[in-house]
Amino acid sequence: MSIHSKASPAAARLLRSFYTLPAPVRQSIFLHHPRAQLASPLRSHTVFRRHASSQIKQTPQQEPLIPAPTPSSGPLLTRLPNRALPTVTTGISPAVRLWLKTLPVFILLVALSSLSIFNYQKASSSTVNSILYALRTSSAVREILGDEIYFKSRIPWISGELNQLHGAIDISFWVKGTKSSGKVRFVSVRKTRDGYFETLEWSLTDEAGHAVQLLELEGARDPMAGRRGDEEELLDL
Repeated sequence: MSIHSKASPAAARLLRSFYTLPAPVRQSIFLHHPRAQLASPLRSHTVFRRHASSQIKQTPQQEPLIPAPTPSSGPLLTRLPNRALPTVTTGISPAVRLWLKTLPVFILLVALSSLSIFNYQKASSSTVNSILYALRTSSAVREILGDEIYFKSRIPWISGELNQLHGAIDISFWVKGTKSSGKVRFVSVRKTRDGYFETLEWSLTDEAGHAVQLLELEGARDPMAGRRGDEEELLDL
């Protein structure tokens, strides 16, 4: 449908008379009267068509985005402009958070394992075995503890320092027999590098708290008598 059919009869007659004018006159009217009612139907139609065509040209066609890569996607060999960006997480990552939670547990397990290893070495040392043998062969000790004298627990704990290389022994541990149990303390030192060990204390304290000095008993045998430092047994805890 044309512009002339949409306008009123008076406007149509005015428009036809306008087009009958010479071209320079029509151009002068448009230049001096750009908003005249005569040119408004034609100009609005032209502006609308230009605006619509510019919108059609400026609207780009959006391509679908490619999902962002995941940690298991592998290496990216090409760069694509329509690839979505991965999600950036702020703060501590879950892997680091898990590592921080398990680090104290790991340190605790290492410390317990180290203490267990050193304690086992002390419990199986020749010094402790000599003390146990001296207790079994002592008649006074058998009267207190009974027979079958051994460690009180299956996993014995040897407290104190056992360092024969530097000539320092100060240990204590629990033993038991068929009658009762008690705590043994043994202290022995070596004053010179090439000297012999000298036992300062060897006592047995029963569960009631009564202490017996085993070195003062008749026929007592010193477990470290005539022994020097053994470089193979080095335990300093």
